[in-house]
Amino acid sequence: MSLTQDLAKAKQEFIANTPLEIQAEMFRQIQEQQESGIAYGRQEGQKAKDFTLKNALGDTVNLFDELSTGPVVLTFYRGGWCPFCNTQLKSYEKILPEIEALGGQLIAVSPQSPDNTLSQQEKEALSFQVLSDTNGLVAAFYNILYDVPDYLQNIMKQVGMDLTEYNAMNSWVLPIPSTFMIDESGIIRSAYVNPDFMQRLDPEDILHELRKL
Repeated sequence: MSLTQDLAKAKQEFIANTPLEIQAEMFRQIQEQQESGIAYGRQEGQKAKDFTLKNALGDTVNLFDELSTGPVVLTFYRGGWCPFCNTQLKSYEKILPEIEALGGQLIAVSPQSPDNTLSQQEKEALSFQVLSDTNGLVAAFYNILYDVPDYLQNIMKQVGMDLTEYNAMNSWVLPIPSTFMIDESGIIRSAYVNPDFMQRLDPEDILHELRKL
């Protein structure tokens, strides 16, 4: 199945297994962001923001250093607790050889703690760089960081998910799932930013954009 089909299946399972009141609050947040009028994300043609973060093993990774070897597919996701994120990353892992054959590399960023990043990378057998943006600063650089509303915090706590513990930070913040294609000169060549966390950029679209570089 394609990623789009896998995500549709995950959405069906979410609807089938999640109490209606929780569903309502989740969809409320998506709708609020969609109707906010805010232009989230850095845009195509803009310069990418450089950053240095640690990977799952504690090694530092600098974006512009990585760009010196070829284009970067930079994707921001919510965390290993999110089934839609895990579906996305596993799908991207499958096309990693094709990304690398086109001279590119994949870097994934989330606000989760390094320990949780390592656990996720091992569990999902991810072989690309998975970085911890533990204060959400890089997501803020890319204009995709948002404060989780109180009503959603309450829902997440009810199901045992405390983001302050999972992300090892004091704030309830998350990135809007986004994927940026950045060329060797540091210019964003395409940008996918979608407040609907149940949708992600399809792997074939990533390969299509890479072939254009």
